[in-house]
Amino acid sequence: MEVKGEGMKPRKPERVTKDAPYELTDKEAEIRAATSYVPRKSSRNGAVIFSMAVFIATCAVVLAVAFLLTGHIGPGALTVMLVVALLVVSCTHIALSWEKVVVLRFGVLNRVVGPGLYFTIPIIEHGTIRVDQRTIATPFFAEKTLTADLVPVTVDAVLFWVARDAERACTEVEDYYAAVSFLAQTAMREAVGRSTVAEVALRRDQLDAEIKGDIEKEAANWGVDIISVKVRDIIIPDELQEVMSLEAQADRERNARMTVAGAEADLAEMLREAADIYGDPAAALKLRTMLMQYDTVKKSKGAVVTVPSALSDGFTDAAARAVEGEPR
Repeated sequence: MEVKGEGMKPRKPERVTKDAPYELTDKEAEIRAATSYVPRKSSRNGAVIFSMAVFIATCAVVLAVAFLLTGHIGPGALTVMLVVALLVVSCTHIALSWEKVVVLRFGVLNRVVGPGLYFTIPIIEHGTIRVDQRTIATPFFAEKTLTADLVPVTVDAVLFWVARDAERACTEVEDYYAAVSFLAQTAMREAVGRSTVAEVALRRDQLDAEIKGDIEKEAANWGVDIISVKVRDIIIPDELQEVMSLEAQADRERNARMTVAGAEADLAEMLREAADIYGDPAAALKLRTMLMQYDTVKKSKGAVVTVPSALSDGFTDAAARAVEGEPR
């Protein structure tokens, strides 16, 4: 139950992500999340249970053999049991369906195994790294990066990649995950620096392609394939947002006026043809006047009352002459 009293400030709700071992409550933490993101690992309970089962089965077999040979189980049998069980467990392993394991022999690369059951020679061989070959999503963040026209923008993006070559990922780079994360952030800063703020804001697809291309050039040597880069958010300074909004409004207004001018030219040509039919060049201007009156009344939802005037007389005289073929 939450109690609020005078002089007590309400507690700020904490926002904790399941994918990272730290709280994301401010901008500094979000930058940290972009550079040191830790993916959620799948359960390895099955492999652990298998190792326990192998250990217990080995112990049982050793004790059974000792009892059959000596008729009793002494301290020596227990010692042999523990040594043999530990050796069996250390040489029997399981790699999950999406894992590749790099095995070293005397510190030298020997082979890449997995997925499934594999064996190593105790003490001589050991698995140095398990490479996850599923698609990994890595968010990365660049704050106040200068564009080509010296405007600071903040860009938030996500990188989708996969470690195809487990051998290179182990031998060519110390920490391939951290290397990909920092490389993505650097590539994004370089791509933003080559573009203007308008290009960054309006051409996200091109920015995605440039960042992906820059990352692929370096990551290919690490056995890493880049699937795609997606820019999630672009934050532009508030002052510049207002200026860009005014510029966009001016462009839309100019386009609207050009459209109206083109429509007016087409209408004038139609009215001129209508005036030729009436046989009175001045009828075009009168027709345009009537159309303007009609549009005004239509917008105001009013009514029009027509009374005899020079305007209406001109139309009736011109129409009569056009029908009867009389000279003007």
